[in-house]
Amino acid sequence: MIQWKNIKLILMRELRDQMRDRRTLFMVAVLPLLLYPAMGIGMVQMTVLFSEQPRTVVLLGADELPKQPQLLDGDQFVSNWFTMPSDADKLRVITDSQPENTDSEITDSEAASEREEILKQARQLELELKQHQSLIAEWDQLKGKTDSRQAELLLHEITETKERLSKQFAESKIQVLIIIPKGLSKELERVSEKLARHEQIDIDPAVSSRPLVLENRADEKSKLAFIRVQEAMQAWEKAILRARLNRANLPVSLPTPINPEVIDLAQDDQLAANLWSKLFPALLIIMAATGAFYPAIDLGAGEKERGTMETLLISPAKRTEIVLGKFLTVLIFSVSTALLNLASMGFTGKHMVNVAGTGALSKMGDLSFPSFSALFWIVILLIPLAALFSALCLSLATFARSSKEGQYYLTPLLMVTIGLTVFCLSPAVEINPFYSLMPVVGVALLLKGMLLSTVNAGILYVYAIPVLITSIGYSLLALWWAIDQFQREDVLFREAERFEVGLWLKHLMRTKDSLPSFAEAGFCFVIIMLLQFAVMNTMREAIQMATTAERPTRMMQLLMIQQLAIIATPALMMGIMLTTSMRKTFRLYLPRFSFWIVATILAFALHPLSQELVSSLRWFFPALPKGTVAVLQDMSDPNQSIWLILLAFALAPAVCEELAFRGFILSGFGRRGRAWLAIILSSLTFGAMHMIPQQVFNATLVGLALGMIAVHSRSLFPGIAFHFIYNSLSIYRGRVPEKWVPEHGLQYFVSMGPEGLRYSWPLLLICAVFAIVLLRWVTLQSRTASDQPTESLTLSAFDRRLTDSTN
Repeated sequence: MIQWKNIKLILMRELRDQMRDRRTLFMVAVLPLLLYPAMGIGMVQMTVLFSEQPRTVVLLGADELPKQPQLLDGDQFVSNWFTMPSDADKLRVITDSQPENTDSEITDSEAASEREEILKQARQLELELKQHQSLIAEWDQLKGKTDSRQAELLLHEITETKERLSKQFAESKIQVLIIIPKGLSKELERVSEKLARHEQIDIDPAVSSRPLVLENRADEKSKLAFIRVQEAMQAWEKAILRARLNRANLPVSLPTPINPEVIDLAQDDQLAANLWSKLFPALLIIMAATGAFYPAIDLGAGEKERGTMETLLISPAKRTEIVLGKFLTVLIFSVSTALLNLASMGFTGKHMVNVAGTGALSKMGDLSFPSFSALFWIVILLIPLAALFSALCLSLATFARSSKEGQYYLTPLLMVTIGLTVFCLSPAVEINPFYSLMPVVGVALLLKGMLLSTVNAGILYVYAIPVLITSIGYSLLALWWAIDQFQREDVLFREAERFEVGLWLKHLMRTKDSLPSFAEAGFCFVIIMLLQFAVMNTMREAIQMATTAERPTRMMQLLMIQQLAIIATPALMMGIMLTTSMRKTFRLYLPRFSFWIVATILAFALHPLSQELVSSLRWFFPALPKGTVAVLQDMSDPNQSIWLILLAFALAPAVCEELAFRGFILSGFGRRGRAWLAIILSSLTFGAMHMIPQQVFNATLVGLALGMIAVHSRSLFPGIAFHFIYNSLSIYRGRVPEKWVPEHGLQYFVSMGPEGLRYSWPLLLICAVFAIVLLRWVTLQSRTASDQPTESLTLSAFDRRLTDSTN
């Protein structure tokens, strides 16, 4: 029985220790209160003092520009051509026209020499550009001719001139070069006069006299300058068009016949909600993880380094009570860190907007705080979220040998958290039934929706229950893991050791056991997943390159290669290299005949149940990818050979996946003798391997049955038979004709729907009864595969089915 008095004593002990740690207090309390105000003040001051260095724009042929409308004003573009007139000061325009004697004239001899140098560079670029364009024109004339040698030489010369042009431009002091063709002003005027007299226009300056603009988008300075030059020239071009239309007595709106009027209905509170919906969920998740990070390391690995773990263990408190006390300590710091950061950032943001005046931040309007209900849900959702991070961090920190190793373990957790946060910030991602059950993601999306939706927030409360229930469930699982870590002496009293790859490999090859280890099983799964990601694009390209007629066959060939090379081969290679008994690792024993019968019947019983369950949850999962839909269509295509489909979609997965997941991986996960944990973990990895949510869910459930059969029969073969029959039933189900009408009593058990064959409730009831009876029979079997004497099926006997080496 857990003594809450002991938990309180442990909690107060750990809180006092943490409160004495100045670094912890600074990270949790002082830093949030200083960081955001300091950042806000710094950003305001930087915005006020910011002065961008003007970029150099050279314009050759300035005398050919039309006088009206005016493009240039001295050594700048006319400020009216910019959305923000101050942008005109950020571009310094140097032209080849004769400078006038004005106050802005360059009188300094050094500046004048610099101007002449830049103009000289611009003229050299103009000559190189003309040569490059002439070569391109010659190339266009040569297209389609048979002289390949001449074309190859010309193409080589074009490449060389472009490289020289790019090098000269990069070495110059020019960010953007504009070359105005001769006669541009006259041609524009001629077109305007013809348009005013409503005469036929036989010339088009947009084709015959096009200005040339050189920029280098690989250079940030050139890229930024070009964006501003483009904005000015587009506005100037629209002004020329309006002037033409006025001279021709045509409406200015002629080029835009629709010209819709846009009315922005955003209110100040909605703008504020949009901002908070992006900042609060991200900061809540990251700070909850960060707040649990350092206290967990100190309470876990730090206890080992200080040598106080033994003193704590001899106290009257049970180990479960010790873990609960430490967990509550980490939870308090995690919640406090998140709330203090949220409060500091909120007040700082509101203050920055108030002092912004007419700056860019003033466009946000009145940055009001979220409603009381939204703040209430922030606190409610924070508690299970912080509990999850606290339990995970405490488990990893307890497993670590030292504080340094603990940071190595917890840093990937923080990186994964940041990745999930970035995913949730996408405007295209909204909460749905599937996301509501995912850890971290459900909390972030629900909070984002509640902060963002000020009108229709009521519908979001429907997701509050699954989000809270699953978050609490994940927290309890993580806490159970932490308690389990604390119960193991080999974890609590591990000493830090130096790791050398060479010694580890020698030890791995010399010291082999009959079964793989837990870590080796996990590493095998990681290899399988990495290989799948690595070949995903290659397989997609290979399928796309095939013709429509060849595509189904190519897809099935690649599927068989994937099963053999990516799933079966890593497991077999690791079994050969890391274990001494391939037979025991992969359960290559002949089972009793009854297991063959049970596995066969169980496949027929579970198939309708699992298919109907997935169909009934279709609203819950995202839509299937197009590639998966294409695979299902190929499976149901009557023109394809049924034997090839069975080989690719039934036999190959049955053999290869069972070797990997019910062979090597299940044996490794069961090395410690925890059969149910091994079955669950192997099922989860088996489901995750399928990657598509619907298949992940279905494969995980089927994997539980396969794991039970493999453990109790101590053989891989019944699972292969089950897997083959189950997949074959899916294939035949998809090949049932759409217009087939069940009759002769079958209509009471099956029916045809828009999505294919459906199973009626009488059949599902019969299948459920058979499945329960058969699974119960499997769990009650106590005889080994070698017909050893019967033993009572205690937990230890059940667990020994994973590690017993008597076969």
